[in-house]
Amino acid sequence: MPATLEVKCANEDCELDMFELHYTYDMPDDVAVADFSCPYCGETRFLEEIQL
Repeated sequence: MPATLEVKCANEDCELDMFELHYTYDMPDDVAVADFSCPYCGETRFLEEIQL
């Protein structure tokens, strides 16, 4: 099963609380939250991985 990364946006001005990134098997192993931006506010610095 491909990896799933759950992310939240901690920007107080952003209305998005969380989203999931579903990878394909071709995604490099070193991909992290810092490689993405919030799809709502566009910021990268406020994204945090949700640890389950």
